[in-house]
Amino acid sequence: MLFQSSIRRELARSFGATLVVLITIVLTIVLIRTLGQASRGVISPQDVMLFMAYSTLGRLPTILTLSLFISMVSTLTRMYRDSEMAVWFTSGQGLAGFLRPMLRFSWPVLLIIALMSLFVWPWTNQQTKDMQERYGGRSDLDRVAPGQFQESSSGSRVFFIDRDASVDQKSSSNVFIAANERGKSSVTTARSGRIETTGDSQMLILEKGQRLENEIGKSALKVSDFEEYGTKTGDSAQLDTSEPDAKLLSIPALIKAPTRANVSELAWRIGLALAAINFVVLAVALASVNPRGGRSGNMIFVVLTFLVYNNLINLGQSWVFGGSIGFGPLLVLLHGGVFLLGIAWLAKRHNNWTLRAALRSSRRPAGATPGEASS
Repeated sequence: MLFQSSIRRELARSFGATLVVLITIVLTIVLIRTLGQASRGVISPQDVMLFMAYSTLGRLPTILTLSLFISMVSTLTRMYRDSEMAVWFTSGQGLAGFLRPMLRFSWPVLLIIALMSLFVWPWTNQQTKDMQERYGGRSDLDRVAPGQFQESSSGSRVFFIDRDASVDQKSSSNVFIAANERGKSSVTTARSGRIETTGDSQMLILEKGQRLENEIGKSALKVSDFEEYGTKTGDSAQLDTSEPDAKLLSIPALIKAPTRANVSELAWRIGLALAAINFVVLAVALASVNPRGGRSGNMIFVVLTFLVYNNLINLGQSWVFGGSIGFGPLLVLLHGGVFLLGIAWLAKRHNNWTLRAALRSSRRPAGATPGEASS
């Protein structure tokens, strides 16, 4: 009881500290990327914090897995360095016995990782896509901030308006439009304008203005005054009838439509859950201390192990998508192979198996005692 409680208590402290550090790093990276997307007009500046929350929530399975892996390895490495492992070994506790308290501590985290990778991941992707589509589906005038020049979504026109929101959010004053379309260049100014929806199109109705137009490459200039003039500013929001992205589909939807993209996405999500279990076994098998390597030597190897395994999961997803390997063989070969490798390495360290001892035992004659074999 003392053995398991002491390990779980130290694991909880190490896991909490590692999780806070990793979340802080990820939040900083996500913040930089989100601000860049907001500056490019991909998302609304008002939705930056919400977009960050969804993005971080989608990356949480990987963060939890890495935090669990690092905390376990660092705890066991500290016990090796302070000779606590020698005490437990001399009291009859083998290395394989550490696997049980590790699993008892980590099973709630493993359950959260599985639920988030299988169910929360597509939900966060759907939320972020909806935010981008809502902001990208605005009309050209909605993209314009009062007092600023703004290019249209097609890139062929430049707008400038002064908007009086207290009167009507769909009305504007002092409208300026510079357009370059169909081989003609034009500049239109008006005292006021309003937005009207006609069918699937949005029209800007200008009142009391002037329009200057000429063909590109020619010097002739056409000037006209108008009391009312209409120009198309964009299309109304329409339903997206294209095939949905596999990252947005739930588990039942992926199973119902087993295309290569859906099967590869399903293999990736299940692979995250299986990898988290394998990392618990690998943590016990890989934890050690090398006095000549310093404290950071073993941790560098642990991080490299995580990166290689995680990249293999992503690579396996592309293999399934390309048809190079099936769903079942990928899970068996990759995750089953890593699990067997971890168990084999743990058994080797638990029983102190070495290549020299195996060769010596193979050369020993049948029925001979160790003393007779040496003589």
